[in-house]
Amino acid sequence: MSLFAHQGGWDEILFVLAPLILFAVLLVVARRRVDRMESDEDTPTDRS
Repeated sequence: MSLFAHQGGWDEILFVLAPLILFAVLLVVARRRVDRMESDEDTPTDRS
């Protein structure tokens, strides 16, 4: 049976990096959504 915890400290790095990566991905998704909304507002549409 392999032991996951305390194997030279690499597992603690995962506990730090995982939330940081998740936060970065969420920021990228939100920024793309805002950019898309702004470009939709700038594009004039003729709805008659």
